[in-house]
Amino acid sequence: MAHFTPETFATCSIGMLLGRAALLKDRILDWHLEADGVTAAQFKVLIIMTQYRVDTPAELCRCLGLDSGSMTRMLDRLVHKGLLLRTRCPQDRRQIRLALTVDGQRLADRLPEIGAMALNELVGSLAPDELSTLETLLAKVLLAAGDPMTIARFGDRTPDPT
Repeated sequence: MAHFTPETFATCSIGMLLGRAALLKDRILDWHLEADGVTAAQFKVLIIMTQYRVDTPAELCRCLGLDSGSMTRMLDRLVHKGLLLRTRCPQDRRQIRLALTVDGQRLADRLPEIGAMALNELVGSLAPDELSTLETLLAKVLLAAGDPMTIARFGDRTPDPT
């Protein structure tokens, strides 16, 4: 369904609003993570590894939409911080497996609490039914686009806005 035309595009705000909300979410996460010495981008790597059991750089690239060079630099920083280990896969030495260190796991165990605080700050102005509707609408858009993370979370159906 086409909602926009070249003539109405200049007055639509959805792209700007989605982008600004994502930037704000990352700024809030950065603030909440500052004491732990990690960034919102690094939070995303750690949370995807723990919640979705992702353990290869290639899978992380697909989940986060990053190129392999950017992912390598990100993983280098997490290794340098002592949060992550890289090991060669014994079955295929060309593949790298990722694992959290003890400190990485300790931080990962706290990420849901940190994430909840950040999201409450981001969407605290919404009523519960508004938040549910927003989540349903965003999931519907992402499922229709075939987003793998959304599919992993919701399957092939939009969540019920209850």
